[in-house]
Amino acid sequence: MQRRKFITLLTGAVAWPLAARAQQAGKPPTIGFLGSISPTGFAKQLAGFRQGLRDLGYVEGTNLIVEYRWAEGNYARLPDLATELVRSNVAVIVTHGTPGTLAAKRATTTIPIVAAIIGDPIAAGVVTSIARPDANITGQSFFNPELRAKRLELLKEVVPRLTEAAVLVNPDSPAAGSENKVMQATASSLSIQLRRYETRSVSEFEGAFNEIVQTGLTAVEIGDDALMNANGGVIAALAAKRRLVSAGPPEFARAGGLIGYGGDFPSTFRRAAIFVDKILKGAKPAELPFEQATKFEFVINLETAKVLGLDVPTATLLRADEVIE
Repeated sequence: MQRRKFITLLTGAVAWPLAARAQQAGKPPTIGFLGSISPTGFAKQLAGFRQGLRDLGYVEGTNLIVEYRWAEGNYARLPDLATELVRSNVAVIVTHGTPGTLAAKRATTTIPIVAAIIGDPIAAGVVTSIARPDANITGQSFFNPELRAKRLELLKEVVPRLTEAAVLVNPDSPAAGSENKVMQATASSLSIQLRRYETRSVSEFEGAFNEIVQTGLTAVEIGDDALMNANGGVIAALAAKRRLVSAGPPEFARAGGLIGYGGDFPSTFRRAAIFVDKILKGAKPAELPFEQATKFEFVINLETAKVLGLDVPTATLLRADEVIE
């Protein structure tokens, strides 16, 4: 009997979560945050994540340490930054988007990874199953190609005579290919011809918009790439200066763009903290199915519409979650 008790105790100690053992020893667990942009450009999402941690009783610097790494918009830096976090022996790596998630996946097969938000983890090659991830990765996903296609429909709704539109993309994003296929299909059904303009950095925005205007286009759709999300205000100002009808993520419309449609990212990042909490308490990523983001926002900026001389249909305004006047 004594031998059985000893084996039971020993087995329990081995199975005890690493984070729990660290806390027992007086050391708070350390998690890593791998960001594609910068703390400033990612402020709202980061605030959502930190609020989620506080909701669960975590206080940074007291009972939880967070090691941050920021790629500053240069995706080529993500693999090295992910490796740094692995070498720091963090208990969990939190990241976002396809580039960040793939970089973390390639850096480790053992440390749990939480993708706060990613477009399509199966298409991206992150996991082979949403319901039961077969790797050390879990998190939240949304079908970004369909969201971007929806923006084209809204542009057509506001400007029925629209026959051509520019699409601003970051070609370094692994999701660009799958997004393009869905958008082309939608554009064809709407009788809209798409012209693709590539930007890899903020310094390339001005040139892209100059080219859009020189081509004679009057509308532009903005992608959900981290680079675009972090610089919505800059892009909205460029679109307004050139009097372009524009559509992008919700924050893009709040920053001055005409139409905003997409996920509620601050809320999504707040929920990502729940995954972290479960893993720190012993859950394995394979036991935590990827969740589908279900909260989306539709924003119309009437101030911008007035500047452009557009009359937004009443039916469109009634469907909007937020109308900026």
